[in-house]
Amino acid sequence: MRVAMIGSGYVGLVSGACFADFGHEVCCVDKDPSKIAALNRGEIPIFEPGLAELVAKNVREGRLSFTTELAPAVRAAEAVFIAVGTPSRRGDGHADLSYVYQAARDIAAAIEGYTVVVTKSTVPVGTGDEVERIIREARPDAEVAVVSNPEFLREGAAIADFKRPDRIVIGTEDERAKAVMSDLYRPLYLNQAPVLAMSRRTAELTKYAANAFLATKITFINEIADLCEQVGANVQDVARGIGLDNRIGAKFLHAGPGYGGSCFPKDTLALIKTAQDHGAPMRIVETVAAVNSQRKRAMGRKVIAACGGSVRGKTVAVLGLTFKPNTDDMRDAPSIDVIAALQDAGARIRAFDPEGMAAARAVLTDVDYARDPYDCARGADALVLVTEWDLFRALDLPRLKAALNAPVVVDLRNVYRPDDMKRHGFTYLSIGRA
Repeated sequence: MRVAMIGSGYVGLVSGACFADFGHEVCCVDKDPSKIAALNRGEIPIFEPGLAELVAKNVREGRLSFTTELAPAVRAAEAVFIAVGTPSRRGDGHADLSYVYQAARDIAAAIEGYTVVVTKSTVPVGTGDEVERIIREARPDAEVAVVSNPEFLREGAAIADFKRPDRIVIGTEDERAKAVMSDLYRPLYLNQAPVLAMSRRTAELTKYAANAFLATKITFINEIADLCEQVGANVQDVARGIGLDNRIGAKFLHAGPGYGGSCFPKDTLALIKTAQDHGAPMRIVETVAAVNSQRKRAMGRKVIAACGGSVRGKTVAVLGLTFKPNTDDMRDAPSIDVIAALQDAGARIRAFDPEGMAAARAVLTDVDYARDPYDCARGADALVLVTEWDLFRALDLPRLKAALNAPVVVDLRNVYRPDDMKRHGFTYLSIGRA
């Protein structure tokens, strides 16, 4: 099947490469000529494990191409995906749908014959209705169906998530469009991935509901961790104790510095705004967003307390800058607020991240960047582990201690065992553990 993917960012590039690997002919479109030029040179603009190899393979085999020319790609396609950004709108927190609607206008000008237009971007309820209105108003004669097909990709594991999904959500009541989507995803039938057909508005809301629920699980266990610290309990044991209950599940019950990234912060906010606009406020999600926002700077204060109540003039080493491992994404990363709190208190920051330092330079100021974890720790008065990269999971503790000016470690991801750290002579603080 011929597919046009409008938008060659994270979702568009991963989805396009995976569809091509299924055997479809995919053309990824982007208005940024430098991005397309880089992709045509084989340079991948994001870090995602396995993506560079997947793109190279499918380009080499002629199933995947990149262009800035939208019209030819759309005219040739049976399915056109909209995979552009929907960032939070400045001022009110609503999802900014300007890129989606511009894509709809561009598609309307180019489509020929029956075309399924698929919204892959995360969009509020009713966006598909507006996309369809835009296209039909511009082209009353067009044979078109607009479908919602939200993505559920985790950064760092996106290819596996696409190829072995928990479910595929298809929002349309158009039988012809269902058949097209069925053909697109047929390669996944061998994996017995459930295909959930529903109305377009229901599909749009399903994506927001999923992300809001996961954000709630994270925030819940973080608050339990705070209580554990006060009463002498262990949050990891609590998480295991409740996570083995099949009604709850073990995932997203890892206490830490709060959630970040490209999805949870903006999607919870967009859902809150949508609910308020429709007179059905979501008090739980409102609280989740507020608690998570406050938590990140609180982690900075935790580091300050570990340093005796003051970091003025001291150097703090920060390991891990991206919002999670296996990505270079700095969007709403907890490290941003942790570092800001430390800098506001007068600390000097030295940091290291295996993949995120180039992106970090665009959002962090007055930070010295190190070559490796031990260079980062050299002469520092405290070390804080913010992102649990594999590289940080088995550090040489005697070497680390020798590098530090003071053996203070604040582990915001509970990577190390308190007894081990104590035995090696560290002053060690973690999350939700005595």
